[in-house]
Amino acid sequence: MHSHDNDDATLHGMDGQPPDSGAHAGGPSLSAGREHMDRRMKRLAIVVALAFLAAFGVAEASKLAASHSLAQGTAALAAAPVVVEAVPVVPAAGDPSLTLPGETHAWYESTIYARVTGYVKKWNVDIGDHVSKGQVLTEIETPELDAQLVAAQAKLNAARADVEVRQTEAEFARTTYARWRDAPKGVVSEQERVDKKAEFEAAMARLASARAQVALDQADVDRFEAFEKFKLVTAPYDGTIIERRIDIGNLVTAGSSSGTMPLYRMAKDDPMRIWVDVPQAAAADLMKVGVPVGIVTNEGSNQRFEGRIVRTAEAIDPQARTFRVEIDVPNPKRALVSGMYVQAVFSLSAERMLQVPASALLFRSTGPQVAVVGADNRVHLHSVTIARDDGATVMLSSGVAQGDRVALNLSSEVTEGQQVAVKENGGTGSQATAAAVPKG
Repeated sequence: MHSHDNDDATLHGMDGQPPDSGAHAGGPSLSAGREHMDRRMKRLAIVVALAFLAAFGVAEASKLAASHSLAQGTAALAAAPVVVEAVPVVPAAGDPSLTLPGETHAWYESTIYARVTGYVKKWNVDIGDHVSKGQVLTEIETPELDAQLVAAQAKLNAARADVEVRQTEAEFARTTYARWRDAPKGVVSEQERVDKKAEFEAAMARLASARAQVALDQADVDRFEAFEKFKLVTAPYDGTIIERRIDIGNLVTAGSSSGTMPLYRMAKDDPMRIWVDVPQAAAADLMKVGVPVGIVTNEGSNQRFEGRIVRTAEAIDPQARTFRVEIDVPNPKRALVSGMYVQAVFSLSAERMLQVPASALLFRSTGPQVAVVGADNRVHLHSVTIARDDGATVMLSSGVAQGDRVALNLSSEVTEGQQVAVKENGGTGSQATAAAVPKG
């Protein structure tokens, strides 16, 4: 309150009158006030800057502490062994079987073409018909062939007539030569005797030529008569018509070239062949003749047929690592037809086979493998041979031993010799992980 009065007094003067604007009486006091204000502003700016610096320092310190803590946690996790679940390898249970897809094929399958050129006069069988060997399937009209046969027969008759003429001539030449030959000397000249002999020999040669022409013409007639028999197209064996490609009036051409239309396709379907591609792992059991096989159809009835392996390829396909076997199945009721998809069930020997869960398999560039966990809890990758795959379980014929511990669902990042932590039976994954991570 006093300072305010003093300020008023200073501004208005001692007598209450305002000082002259040009006077210098109040100059030092105003300058001091401004300097005081500037100092206060500077102190305030310094305080604010220090506050900001302190806040930034606290934030950086907190960030560094968090980063250091994260790095320590990451290093601890990286140093900790991977937790895996392991199960023992056990012997294969029971007498295993191997089910593989197969395809049925007819015992015989033939495409029937025309042997003569002509027009279809009549067809007697259609698809699905069962035919017997020698049964007439189609009749073909062959007007051109018929005319050729008539011409050949006429030519043969002419040749036979010519033989008779030549035979008469030869007989006359023979008797004439005999008279000239047996005539007393001086009655006929030696030159005439030689001429008659030459005429006789020429007549015999003409007779031989005529007889050869008859044989040649007879061969032509026989050939055309043989073709005439092909006007009736017959079944080559007992079987079933599976395709008909002709109708009445169709022009058919003799031959079986790519541009020639076939007449029928037929098949012999009793017994039935079944071809199956078997994995190399089953070669020891199935690459031999006489092994019984069960055939199951998949069209809904699930019929089962019994057959046997009758032949094998005796070689492994280097691309697919399989070999082909042929199974023969009796098919008297024709329940199996050509081209069916079936399942072939083979019985395998369970000796020396071990069983692991399918989740234990690792498929890498070197082929199928399993990760065996040793007594020191280190992973060792073993290449294995799959003998049978049942989906949930896999039978192995080599690569592991009974009692080995194999890891399940192993990450591809786990490498040979890496230390792991095996999860105890009944433990949870979180508990196992916590026990595996060392305390910080």
